Amino acid sequence: MDDFVDDLPAFEAVTDGVRVTTQAYFLAGQSNPEDDEYVWAYRIRIANERTEPVQLMARHWIITDGHGAREEVRGPGVVGEQPVIAPGDAHSYMSGTPLSTPTGFMQGAYSMVDHTGRPFDVDIPVFSLDSPYFAGSVN
Repeated sequence: MDDFVDDLPAFEAVTDGVRVTTQAYFLAGQSNPEDDEYVWAYRIRIANERTEPVQLMARHWIITDGHGAREEVRGPGVVGEQPVIAPGDAHSYMSGTPLSTPTGFMQGAYSMVDHTGRPFDVDIPVFSLDSPYFAGSVN
């Protein structure tokens, strides 16, 4: 499934005929635990299970660190694109996020429009950001 890694957990949510699948992994080479700098990459696959095309217009992320501090990120499209996704097709991309704690969570929503221009939101499932420096197990 689009470069998803079999031995990492994947999380899915389906909203109004659009399936969002997420998977995150820790980037040890870009992290510096001694300075409380932890970095993750994540993959997202957005599949259109509807019978008409949809377009992703904007994103809204809620990023929560291991202390419960929340950051909200809003912006147009994803990685500089506002893709139109045909019925039965999917759009995949990769991005990343830093935290000052060795664990956290991400979740959010995509603002979409259907083929008539009607706006609707699609849930991005909650997924964990876990590193080997976190002693507990979130999942």
